[in-house]
Amino acid sequence: MLLVYANDFEAVKKIYIDVIENTPLIEQYARWVYGKHSTDEQLRAYILHDEMYFLMDEDDAAGVVAISMNQGAEYEKIVWRDKLPNDQVATVHLLAVSPSYQGRSLGIKILEEAMKIAVRNGKKALRLDALKTNLPAQRMYEKAGFLYRGEQRLYAENTGVTDFLYYEKIPELDLFKEG
Repeated sequence: MLLVYANDFEAVKKIYIDVIENTPLIEQYARWVYGKHSTDEQLRAYILHDEMYFLMDEDDAAGVVAISMNQGAEYEKIVWRDKLPNDQVATVHLLAVSPSYQGRSLGIKILEEAMKIAVRNGKKALRLDALKTNLPAQRMYEKAGFLYRGEQRLYAENTGVTDFLYYEKIPELDLFKEG
């Protein structure tokens, strides 16, 4: 994956808008609404902190993801395999595959690459969340080897109060070992 830079902002924004406008049933599953989730401010913050990456297909961006090298406070309430300090965990946010590339298991490829990035940064776990309604994302996470760890109800700008499911993958237990 390639790190996204500030001059890539419009390309990143275009992918998210394309996903929102052209992914069937996105309102039912992910409930993404551009300007609420994601926002320009969220995207710029991830880019500014070197946390946004492109998955490339030759010269085209096939997908994009944010990978934070810590976890937010909402993750602290979940019972994880290991209780780890926030800075020993990487978290995946805003994983998106461009509609023209969907159906090719590229979401799993992005998660595999996210694990490589987490390992290179010395993280002991890679975590993420999904709306309880987002069945395709849940299936993808489980297929990629993530284990369900818990659920909690939270408020989000794009969904209101809703249930989130939390998943985790531990590098030492991952079949992938970077060579």
